Amino acid sequence: MSAVQNVNDWIGKTVAGNDVVLFMKGRKGMPQCGFSMQVDQILTLLGVDYKDVNVLDDLGVREGIKTFSNWPTIPQLYIKGEFVGGCDIIREMYEAGELQQMLADKGVEHNSGVAVA
Repeated sequence: MSAVQNVNDWIGKTVAGNDVVLFMKGRKGMPQCGFSMQVDQILTLLGVDYKDVNVLDDLGVREGIKTFSNWPTIPQLYIKGEFVGGCDIIREMYEAGELQQMLADKGVEHNSGVAVA
């Protein structure tokens, strides 16, 4: 089995094994880029418990997640195994209330009383 296949399998298991996964630069509460910080802040505001994967720790994962999702940028958010999007999409969904609705529809615990700025 190739290293690429191993990374792909690991990403698949991580996404399948956690309700919410954020592939980001940095860690939860300590993001290392502005885009990751925005998504981290939105999830924190919503009180969503999520699995963080720091792509800076592993070049294979950093490149592998782009192939896995067919999406060129990081961060990437997955909810209940479904790829939701990157920073701009998450921010727009949050501002429109769509992210909160998606979390509710998928049965993910969150703070639904958060007012959108």
